[in-house]
Amino acid sequence: MTKSELIAKLAAKNPQLYLRDVETIVDTIVEEMSDALVRGDRVELRGFGAFSVKEREARTGRNPRTGETVHVDAKRLPAFKAGKDLRERLNEE
Repeated sequence: MTKSELIAKLAAKNPQLYLRDVETIVDTIVEEMSDALVRGDRVELRGFGAFSVKEREARTGRNPRTGETVHVDAKRLPAFKAGKDLRERLNEE
């Protein structure tokens, strides 16, 4: 599902809201979640999952094409862990 599909579904379920208002709401939520992750905070959506930031240390890697060793800088990466309710819904039989 894309962001525009999400906005369209939310607008269809909430006909009392204008499409532009739903778009503003979704944009605000995504922006606030992104800002929290940039600050290093954890974002938890109960029943869905939690977003966090993982730190990767600098390391020495290898270029697979040439075999040459290269330095890989330290970096921060987003991580997602599915919540219990989401895992259960995915594994229903």
